[in-house]
Amino acid sequence: MTTSEWGEKSSADLMSRYVSKEMGYGVPKEGWRICLAHEFKEKRKPFQAKDVSLSNVLEHVGLGIRYLKWWYKKTQVEKKAPFIDMFRAQPLRQIYGAPLGGIGGGTITRGWRGEFCRWQLNPGMYHYETVTANQFTVCLRRGGQTVYQQVLSVERPPTLQGWNWGYCGEYAFYHALYPRAWTVYHLPGQNVTLTCRQISPVIPHDYQDSSLPVAVFVWDMENKNDYALDVSIMFTMVNGSGHKEDKSGGHWNEPFHLEKEGEAVSGVLLHHCLAVNPYTLCIAAREQPDREVSHQTAFSPKGTCSGLWSDLITDGRLDSPTGSSPPTPKGEKVAAALAVSCSVPAQGHNSLEFCLAWDMPNIMFGSRERKHTRRYTRYFGTKGDASPSLGHYALTHYRQWEKSIDEWQRPILQDSSLPSWYKSALFNELYFVVDGGTVWTELPEDADVSGGVRSEDGGLPAQPAVVKEFGRFAYLEGQEYRMYNTYDVHFYASFALIMLWPKLALSLQYDIAGSVVQQDPMERLHLMSGRYSPVKAKNVVPHDIGDPDDEPWQRVNAYLIHDTADWKDLNLKFVLQVYRDFHLTQDHQYLKDMWPVCQAVMESEMKFDLDGDGLIENSGYADQTYDGWTVTGPSAYCGGLWLASLCVMCKMAKLVENEEAYKRYRDILDRGSAAYDKLLWNGKYYNYDSSGRDLSNSVMSDQCAGHWFLKASGLGEGEYQAFPKEKIQTALKSVFDLNVMSFAGGQMGAVNGMRPEGVPDRSSVQSDEVWIGVVYGLAATMIHEGMQEEGMRTAEGCYRTVWERLGMAFQTPEAYCEKGIYRSLAYMRPLSVWAMQLALNTSQKDQTTTAQTEATDGEQGQDLGETQS
Repeated sequence: MTTSEWGEKSSADLMSRYVSKEMGYGVPKEGWRICLAHEFKEKRKPFQAKDVSLSNVLEHVGLGIRYLKWWYKKTQVEKKAPFIDMFRAQPLRQIYGAPLGGIGGGTITRGWRGEFCRWQLNPGMYHYETVTANQFTVCLRRGGQTVYQQVLSVERPPTLQGWNWGYCGEYAFYHALYPRAWTVYHLPGQNVTLTCRQISPVIPHDYQDSSLPVAVFVWDMENKNDYALDVSIMFTMVNGSGHKEDKSGGHWNEPFHLEKEGEAVSGVLLHHCLAVNPYTLCIAAREQPDREVSHQTAFSPKGTCSGLWSDLITDGRLDSPTGSSPPTPKGEKVAAALAVSCSVPAQGHNSLEFCLAWDMPNIMFGSRERKHTRRYTRYFGTKGDASPSLGHYALTHYRQWEKSIDEWQRPILQDSSLPSWYKSALFNELYFVVDGGTVWTELPEDADVSGGVRSEDGGLPAQPAVVKEFGRFAYLEGQEYRMYNTYDVHFYASFALIMLWPKLALSLQYDIAGSVVQQDPMERLHLMSGRYSPVKAKNVVPHDIGDPDDEPWQRVNAYLIHDTADWKDLNLKFVLQVYRDFHLTQDHQYLKDMWPVCQAVMESEMKFDLDGDGLIENSGYADQTYDGWTVTGPSAYCGGLWLASLCVMCKMAKLVENEEAYKRYRDILDRGSAAYDKLLWNGKYYNYDSSGRDLSNSVMSDQCAGHWFLKASGLGEGEYQAFPKEKIQTALKSVFDLNVMSFAGGQMGAVNGMRPEGVPDRSSVQSDEVWIGVVYGLAATMIHEGMQEEGMRTAEGCYRTVWERLGMAFQTPEAYCEKGIYRSLAYMRPLSVWAMQLALNTSQKDQTTTAQTEATDGEQGQDLGETQS
């Protein structure tokens, strides 16, 4: 089977059970599409402690015992969730769709079958509950009589038996092109098609509306009958999120009406009254001519709930009582309903609009030590009364959001040279910017991000302008790996931020830079070594900025498996990102502020050049990214990052006019490059490490990571070249032939480690995994080197495996193996797909420049010829 045939079959399988010919109203061609009746055949299990091989168990028996003791204390004594839970990984639920909401205000995820099923309202803390009563229901009326009423859900739950469940999924499909999604319902026997369009305000280079905790649902209704119909859509919502706190008592609902700027909105507010992080949900609709908005302030979402069903079926509207509901007694839940009705002419179309908003303006993390204010409060206030205004704003501005989204996405979607799967991957993987436990907060007036070292002493401003203006940003390593801004992973994911929300990328860098100069001498046990050492050493980049169940920004390095002070890659990744970010933003103040920090972290790296050859060396677990893979001596990965860092330090030294620094880094770079080639190059690729042990000549898929960052930064050639071009291209070809095409029939991306004889390296837990985010970075490197066909083939394997075969849409994991297991669902690193887009942009720009140069040369030659003649 050819690549294109394999891809077409894979995509078609998701829609094979769709029986209708209706394709919906305004649904785009590109994106991820699936029939609501689809069932994924392959059911994978999460990686857990029992999946570690016997050889690895024997090698890490001490780690296992120490982790078990720590896990027991955390879960049973402290009653807290571990930052990584090796015994209770999330099972794979093949149900998720595009999340609702903007950046940093909390998220509610809807499944592709329409369920409200994943909640992150408390910052960084997830729970996975499908709230049965949260539904859309359609009512069709003709001549004053209801002819059809159906919950738009394929489920048949044991509760709410008074409702008409069990919509036939073969007549509906879901289509996602984040930040929008469409669900098309053909109503069997009714000659009516409904298209629900879901819109969240996730807009590049927008730092206001992109922060709003809102989503809009536009319902387009097509009537193919020869007679008019009255159509009502009812939106039901429980006060809460499916958590046990929903029954804690004291929650209440009230109707509201808000009119301003000539537009009126009405709906129901659901006040969720908790001691910590209280919030208000809001379901709202626009009041327009020929639309009737009605509501039910409160109903109990248990039992048959036939009263609400009968209320709608009687006349297509709800009773609309006035006044608030009483607070719920302990043990009881309360829900609300909102209905909007209109007439749809024969052979005609009409539309209705709903909004869901949530207002949790002030947040506390798990330690409850201090209050943080979310970004959107800059525009809507901190009092907790903003839900009506949020709903009003969303319903009156969503068309402008869609215009901005269209303008951003159109050039890529209309580029016929790009495959369809890539367009889906590029936009849909962006879900994690919002649904990565993301927080976006205002910088407190008394905050000092400098780490206490003032700029006049080679430090940072206490409140850098970009942080003060655009706030603080943090996202989790993964929904199951609960650490904010895990820096070695952000290295890959950061391309999405720096390309689309560069101010947030720079703000995050200032936070990291401030923590570099700080130290935390408190000693703690590191689980891998069993030794006690300080939480944070000076002039070392932290692994992360903290756990949301503790106090992020205040206490960094929630990760306690290893002592990160001995790792090489975190500091190098900071230096590489500083220059990459400057290259893409041309922010000279940022470069000026970061230069002394870069010098400090490079100095701390120098101690790893043990023999003075200009190349740092490793022992044990050499870097944070591949922390399960033993390394000895200089390695392809860390050595490459080191040379690339020296290269960008040379470039930055020139920019800040520090000739002495330039000469020093240049000398180390020249010596280090020679040593790197001598110790690691084998004629076909760079060996994994230089130890000479049995597995040191394994082929590492990520061996060219340093060169990748140089190319992404406009370097890698001429004076700022660290690696010979022909060797990089030969290495990439070896990786493609072995790690990609010799693994799983070339249809699952690149395995991390491959033996030269063409079998995966199984020496560690990580070596025989595929890391989706690393594969996207590898594909970007190939594109930079003119290997676009190979790059696309490499990345396509990952996309099709995750999104079309394994049912992991909107929860792309860190890793999967060829068979059986996956690891860490909903992970940060796959945002690196945006590195592919940067590589494509750069390649197109280079081709344009070359063409212009050739044209100019041609014209000059013609002029010269005319002169001579």
